[in-house]
Amino acid sequence: MDDHSLEEFRRRWQEELAQAQALRKRRRPEAAERRPRRAEVAPGRGEQASGYLALAQGLLEGAGRPPAARATRAERQDAASRSRSPPAREGAGGGEQLVDQLIRDLNEMDDVPFFDIQLPYELAINIFQYLDRKELGRCAQVSKTWKVIAEDEVLWYRLCQQEGHLPESSISDYSCWKLIFQECRAKEHMLRTNWKNRKGAVSELEHIPDAVLCDVHSHDGVVVAGYTSGDVRVWDTRTWDYTAPFLESEYEEDEPGMQPYVSFVRINSSLAVAAYEDGFLNIWDLRTGKYPVHRFEHDARIQALALSREDAVVATASAFDVVMLRPNEEGYWQITAEFEVQKLVDYLEIVPDTGRYPVAVATAGDLVYLLKAEDSARTLHYVYGQPVTCLDVSASQAAFGVKSLGWVYEGNKILVYSLEAERCLSKLGNALGDFTCVNLRDSPPNLMVSGNMDRRVRIHDLRTDKIALSLSAHQLGVSAVQMDDWKIVSGGEEGLVSVWDYRMSQKLWEVHSRHPVRHLSFTSHSLITANVPYERVVRNTDLDNFTTHRRHRGLIHAYEFAVDRLAFQSALPVCRASGDTAPAYSYDLALAFP
Repeated sequence: MDDHSLEEFRRRWQEELAQAQALRKRRRPEAAERRPRRAEVAPGRGEQASGYLALAQGLLEGAGRPPAARATRAERQDAASRSRSPPAREGAGGGEQLVDQLIRDLNEMDDVPFFDIQLPYELAINIFQYLDRKELGRCAQVSKTWKVIAEDEVLWYRLCQQEGHLPESSISDYSCWKLIFQECRAKEHMLRTNWKNRKGAVSELEHIPDAVLCDVHSHDGVVVAGYTSGDVRVWDTRTWDYTAPFLESEYEEDEPGMQPYVSFVRINSSLAVAAYEDGFLNIWDLRTGKYPVHRFEHDARIQALALSREDAVVATASAFDVVMLRPNEEGYWQITAEFEVQKLVDYLEIVPDTGRYPVAVATAGDLVYLLKAEDSARTLHYVYGQPVTCLDVSASQAAFGVKSLGWVYEGNKILVYSLEAERCLSKLGNALGDFTCVNLRDSPPNLMVSGNMDRRVRIHDLRTDKIALSLSAHQLGVSAVQMDDWKIVSGGEEGLVSVWDYRMSQKLWEVHSRHPVRHLSFTSHSLITANVPYERVVRNTDLDNFTTHRRHRGLIHAYEFAVDRLAFQSALPVCRASGDTAPAYSYDLALAFP
């Protein structure tokens, strides 16, 4: 503030104080006459007042000098003795009256000019958008002006979008986004309570007679399963009464029972893919119908299958070849890239969010390949005699377990590689058992969860390259694992599914089935688990009942912790019941309450 502005401020302040005093005198003339007159404090008697009185007088009188130096003990005692005299009390009383008036005026924030600075409303919104919900609540208690700004619909709409509430809504859909935010927070708290107390519904998806479950995959509540009979079935667990249609194949039915087994199945929001033992690959579009839109044939058995979660990209590995498929602009599927590797592929994953050219990561024994559609196969990692035991990828990183063998045993580790720089970022863990599963894509930022044959589930901190938490979770090895911001769900080889609150290192609940847990996927309100048997041969074909199926043919469980989120009709046309279907057979589930 320059000198001219400061002088103008002092002048206006003195005028306002004088007007206020004159107004009080007019309102109470009799009290003013009875009140004894007090001696006015001279400008030169600042030494009798304390520091804050001198500062107030200096502001009103225009003194621009800094406060006086701190008085010694003798000077303070002398001033205290003088303050006990009657004239000094009168002077101090006048100063106290002045300071009281100053404090009252400062409390009247709307009346003091420099507390009522008017910023453009858009600029204030841009400043407040960097605050979270707690800080906005505190700002709303400052003044009426700040309350209007802190409760603006734009700010609370952005908070809803940032925390994942109603992501597909626009700002014009609701009139009070603060209330919507509070309701979403209450529902989130209810869901967390239901998860902890295992309060919800569980459905056992209906099995196929005379068939053994081979592979299961799910995406956002939609489940696909392949069987030894060659059948592929799809469930939409997001509805109350969901159908489970069979996805048709192009095999001739002249020889019933001779259809090859299903090796792998994958699904995303619009596609379902199945690989068969004889090297055939079927691709279905869930939005168009039950018949495949593309059929591809390999010369040998398909050893690995991957489907992008977001895009229409499929990758397969057969013998020493890896093929990437995707539709062109006209919708016809074609080979985008083809690679040749040195060993048989064990694991195959597609990197998300790669744009026009798809990227995949494949492991073959002790080799890890980075496969880019516009480039040849590049070796990302290779150490002789140290095979890869598990694999997972995110948009920028790849994590895989490495088994240490040889004379110098260093312990089994998980290596995290940067896909852009193509170099190792972290070496995590030092376990005796093999790492059987790792989840990097679904984990919170800077964290990763893994399962090991030593029956432990570990949380790794990618910032410090250390183990943040280790849980003894299962009786046998861990076969599947996933985590979010507060819980871990793990599956074991003994068929046990466990839910943990890893912030407290406490097991919440568990469910046991006969076969190993081969697939596990959960969202904020649902959980899908699949127990797939080792053997793919039905032992008792004559006993077609639920007990035989439960013991020997595998199970798929769908848990729902928020019943109000279930829809009455599936969003996928292939999972909608036809009009001529009997109502009693329009769903395939056995409902139970745990």
